[in-house]
Amino acid sequence: MNLANYVKWVAVGVVLIAGFASAAENPSASEAPFVLTVCPSSDDNPRNSEGDIVVLKDGSLLLAWSKFSGSADHARAVIAAKTSPDGGRTWSDDYVLQENTGEQNVMSISFLRLQSGRILFFFLQKNANDDLQLFVRESLDEAKTWSPPLRITQGPGYHIMNNARVIQCRNGRILAPIAYCSDIGKDANNQVCFCYYSDDDGATWKKGAGEVGLNGSAAMEPGLTQRADGSILMIIRTSLDRIYQSVSLDRGETWSEASPMDLVSPAAPAVMAPIPDRDDLIIIWNNNPLGNKAGWQGRTPLTAALSRAGGAGWENIQNLADDPDSGYAYTSVTFYQNRVLLTYYHWKKGKPNFVGTDLVFHSLPVQWFYQQDSSVRFRD
Repeated sequence: MNLANYVKWVAVGVVLIAGFASAAENPSASEAPFVLTVCPSSDDNPRNSEGDIVVLKDGSLLLAWSKFSGSADHARAVIAAKTSPDGGRTWSDDYVLQENTGEQNVMSISFLRLQSGRILFFFLQKNANDDLQLFVRESLDEAKTWSPPLRITQGPGYHIMNNARVIQCRNGRILAPIAYCSDIGKDANNQVCFCYYSDDDGATWKKGAGEVGLNGSAAMEPGLTQRADGSILMIIRTSLDRIYQSVSLDRGETWSEASPMDLVSPAAPAVMAPIPDRDDLIIIWNNNPLGNKAGWQGRTPLTAALSRAGGAGWENIQNLADDPDSGYAYTSVTFYQNRVLLTYYHWKKGKPNFVGTDLVFHSLPVQWFYQQDSSVRFRD
């Protein structure tokens, strides 16, 4: 072998060794996507839904979700939890994170790792059709113990906040997005969206002055993300065949008039999140061409898309789950070691409403959201 070839092969070897070392240090970055049913339903636990994950400082995952003893939204439920030491491949047994303190249930968990390092844990306490309130608890010791619940929402009424919804802005403000009506049994079509906010790491809360309403639909289940320019983008569930959006330029205090996005959707929640260390956003929603005609049972497929323009346009549209005889919804998004960790419910059609609802865990490399797939398009 001449000297030039020898140098070439030494260089190749160095690159390969470096690549192997990098993969050994962070194996999750190169692993293929994987999916597992992390919380299967049973006869005495027919519904598991509305989950969220927080990454603890030791690298383990803490998952919590609504664990129901019935199947309806008002059935008895606790917030259950389990942990994983290996990025979600194996999980501990369940334990109760939040006992049922409501007349009906507690549900819809959101975790938030603060810039200070502390962890906040949000949940809803449901008492009646005209009494749904948001509470928060705090942990200073990596979820080993929690403070007593602090009520955030003020006054009577039905305050809806989905799982995995609370964000902390870059300036430290915490935003909790709410869909509100006085009575979900009588006034559900008149829901409006607004935010509660905290500027002291969750110790005290105020209601923002602005509200977002819609003509022809309730403004439901808002989600938030902060864009690269500092503005806050709100996405809204509607019955108008589209996800709607509104923008705040004053940290969630007031909001623009809502307008439709390009994303066709049934009346189902979507979730959006910024990719860490980039200006790009991902969104996950039900890309069903029937729109509102699909009904709540038509929450399929579950689709992801990428925006490099702050939500102004979407690309790399790919299905995460697409069984036409299933429903998927109430997704959470957590970033972990160059991977995106999702939870969402899976319900099989043919069973009574929400009976047999399992919670699914889905792990993908971040790069998956950047790959091109021409076989999946928007469904108009």
